[in-house]
Amino acid sequence: MTTIEQRAIGEAADRLADAAKTGTPCTPVRDVIDREDIDAAYRVQSRNIDALLASGRTVVGRKIGLTSPAVQQQLGVDQPDFGVLLDDFDVTGDDAVDSGRLLQPRIEAEIAFLLSSDIDETITAEQAPTFVEKILASFEIVDSRIAGWDISLADTIADNASSGLYVLGESISRGDAPDLAEVTMTMTADGEQVSAGKGSDCLGSPWEALVWLANTSLSYGSPLRAGEVILSGALGPMVAVTPGSTYTAQISGIGSVTATFTA
Repeated sequence: MTTIEQRAIGEAADRLADAAKTGTPCTPVRDVIDREDIDAAYRVQSRNIDALLASGRTVVGRKIGLTSPAVQQQLGVDQPDFGVLLDDFDVTGDDAVDSGRLLQPRIEAEIAFLLSSDIDETITAEQAPTFVEKILASFEIVDSRIAGWDISLADTIADNASSGLYVLGESISRGDAPDLAEVTMTMTADGEQVSAGKGSDCLGSPWEALVWLANTSLSYGSPLRAGEVILSGALGPMVAVTPGSTYTAQISGIGSVTATFTA
């Protein structure tokens, strides 16, 4: 990597980190890293994650983004990406999600996996279930440090795949799993339906999403580990969060998940 490339990655990382610290969204970073340069975008992501780990945070899992055609269309991108979940992203036990922690939150209903063992080899969809202990209904509360969600693929990857927070709901054991491609999802806000979808909307099946993540992470030298939570991607369109509202998603054959936001 050249000195110019290093400088660009540092500038992009600093811009996103400052936006997170100040709570003020920033301009896109595609003016300093090319919007098509995925490797550079992941280097920006890693730089900021490494800084957070150095401050005492820990990795508890990964998230897959941009798996749903509806979400890809909403954001104008055409392929998935991934980010890192840190310990303080998990707000499962909170009575209400602190809206003040978020800049421009949106919410997605997803299937989450709890890994039973490391995935340190290339896997297929047929092998994927053997690495999973539990399957959960979940919410990912996505967020963007970039003003107005004006993002290209490189922007969102650099911004830790637009990660925010997450909530885990009801779960089943891997052995009780239905065909994940066939499950249906409905999400309501204060009792009114706001999103719907099915398992096949997530890269054909959430198992395929897990395979994509496991193999892609391995190619970047960061294999998935036992005990990690994997958010497999949206099952339907994401929805802008209204402070004070309560969101509930029901995923057939798995269960429900609920999140209330502070006003």
